[in-house]
Amino acid sequence: MFRALTWPVRSLKFIGETIKEEVDKELFDLETIKQRMVAAQVEFERGNLTKEAFEEEQAVLAERYRQAKAQELKELREALQQDQQPQKEAGEEPVNRRKQRSRRRRRRR
Repeated sequence: MFRALTWPVRSLKFIGETIKEEVDKELFDLETIKQRMVAAQVEFERGNLTKEAFEEEQAVLAERYRQAKAQELKELREALQQDQQPQKEAGEEPVNRRKQRSRRRRRRR
């Protein structure tokens, strides 16, 4: 019965998350940003955009590109860290991350 009552809320949450993912993809997709930068350049060259409007559009797109690239790098680093973490074997004690970092620092010196 509880599931039946929460169904509308879960559906709205799912729809909201899906919309957010699509908007983020549209706003921060590197290829889309590049295409828009080229389109703005073409419109400016044709005289359809003023210099001020073109520069403003380029500034907005450049900032989006920077943010998207930073997010991409963050995700790549996280994936790399996950790949480099030693696999825990059956019966092995968990690795103390603080001790590992300390050892790495000592090696660097």
